[in-house]
Amino acid sequence: MESSSIPARRPWETLHRFSQKLVRRRMLEQDVTKTDSDRRLSTLDLVSLGVHLTVGVGVYILAGEVAGNQAGPSIVICFLVAGLTSLLAGLCYAEFSARIPLSGSAYLYAYVTVGEIWAFITGWNLIFSYVADTANMVCAWMSAFDNMFGYQISQSLRENILLHFPQVLAEIIGFFIVGIVFLLIGLLTLRFRELMLLTKVVTLVRLLILSFVIISGFIKGDLHNWKLTEQDYRKDELNGTSSLGPLGSGGFVPFGFAGILHGSATCFYTFVGFDNIVTRVEEAQNHQRSIPMGIVMSLLICVLVYFGVSAALTLMVPYYQIQSMSTLPEAFLHIGWDPAYYAVALVFLCSLSVRLLVYMFPIRQLIYVMAEDGLLLPVLARIHTGTYMLVMATVIFGIIAAIMAFFLRLADLLQLMSIGTLLAYSLMAFCVLIVRYQPERKKGGNEVQMQEENGGNQTQEQEETAPSTEKLTLRGLFFPDSPTPTLLSGQVVIVCSSLLVLLLTLLCLVLAHWPGLLSGDPGPITVVVLLLVLITGITGVIWRQPQSSTPLQFKVPAVPLLPVLSISVNVCLMTQMSAVTWAPVCIWMLIGFVIYFTYGIQHSLVAQPH
Repeated sequence: MESSSIPARRPWETLHRFSQKLVRRRMLEQDVTKTDSDRRLSTLDLVSLGVHLTVGVGVYILAGEVAGNQAGPSIVICFLVAGLTSLLAGLCYAEFSARIPLSGSAYLYAYVTVGEIWAFITGWNLIFSYVADTANMVCAWMSAFDNMFGYQISQSLRENILLHFPQVLAEIIGFFIVGIVFLLIGLLTLRFRELMLLTKVVTLVRLLILSFVIISGFIKGDLHNWKLTEQDYRKDELNGTSSLGPLGSGGFVPFGFAGILHGSATCFYTFVGFDNIVTRVEEAQNHQRSIPMGIVMSLLICVLVYFGVSAALTLMVPYYQIQSMSTLPEAFLHIGWDPAYYAVALVFLCSLSVRLLVYMFPIRQLIYVMAEDGLLLPVLARIHTGTYMLVMATVIFGIIAAIMAFFLRLADLLQLMSIGTLLAYSLMAFCVLIVRYQPERKKGGNEVQMQEENGGNQTQEQEETAPSTEKLTLRGLFFPDSPTPTLLSGQVVIVCSSLLVLLLTLLCLVLAHWPGLLSGDPGPITVVVLLLVLITGITGVIWRQPQSSTPLQFKVPAVPLLPVLSISVNVCLMTQMSAVTWAPVCIWMLIGFVIYFTYGIQHSLVAQPH
């Protein structure tokens, strides 16, 4: 009887062991010690780096895309919403940087907290975001450079190359040339001290130019541009103003609340970059203090800059006349300040080129870490030690960026960049919920390896050896007996947090895509109310569980409310993206899953015996 029952249990054991592999976590057994000479970054360096990577393409180009086609003058609200969303995510990053003294960004934090499969998804999405941003910067650089010469370069290419090549090649040849230029730039190396000095200088010059834009906007701007009507639109048409955008309903919010939501989702791209600060944890002089301060201060500076620039832009130029490419320089042509046009355009081109140099570090660092952990092909793990491997990695992802730049529009690239980062930020907020309510983990052993050696039964043994009082009851959900986190309370938070993410996603989908909600249909209203009640109840259960008392120099305040709010806003913004925008993300994730399940799951460093 016993021998016949064993084969029946094997499929379940195999499935259990497979699921254990997916959620195995990386143990931080040994702290990485750095000498004072290695820790060269001060708080000012980190703030400068964060501002440099955050205030980039968006402030010059994206404002025109959003103001002209999505939000109008209410773009200032879009930037505030996007800034708040990024600040919530920044607080989550700051807490993990205080907990984990290693570089690796959201990828490492997810690996330590929620397991390997989620870490791979996070890292793979971030690589996608970095590649999309590189393609976006190439498009922006080429467009701004062409705009300085009155689009004569692109026009000449079309007229001359069209005789020998198809129209498509004539359109994309400029992007190919610029891609080669940036590839060569990426192969150059600068010493660390020189690169940081260059970053500070460029950041300072950029902030001075943007301050000039803001002051100019409030001097030359007209408040009537925030109250435009159809009569103003018809008047500009009669005056022969070319390429007018849509009017909408006019006023401050011409495209309604939906326009603000779509604009916020697009504007979120402009705040991408601050998370690269945590890739320098091992180089920060006092990472537990300087990393959180660097993140928060750089985000606050960027919010003020974006708010001021968007307000100045929409005051200077009617929103339906704003050009989506080279937005800020064109605004000075509108008010008749031609010298300012060339100055702003030149600073934009120079700062964008330097930004590409600095931006290459995070993507190379992330690929290196994932390859070292065994989740990506080992050939990429040598990109820091051999020049040939650096070229190979740069060429591989440079080709992907070139393909994206060739076949996708600027608006598509912006949304792709936002999706990958929003997913990573949502997972960071989820990780804060998980780790804050977990019992202290014992150091000195790899728990996943022990699970596999014991046939995957360690979790079951822990449950069997837990105190008899550790039983799940309805009263215990809201009034736990233990003042400190236990195995049971930690599992309750994991389950509740997972259900919470699912319910928030359903709620955002209903709000975004159920048309009967606005017409007062009782069906969708009932569903929304039911979902809100469930979300509130589950949040209350998480709130009642005991939190970890581990002392840290920085912790996210108001847990679980702020992480839940962060996840809610992130999911809401992601649901504003169209299915066409999600298609490349799904294809990229399918490629990633093929890599993980054919190579990474077997060669993961966590799975190897020590």
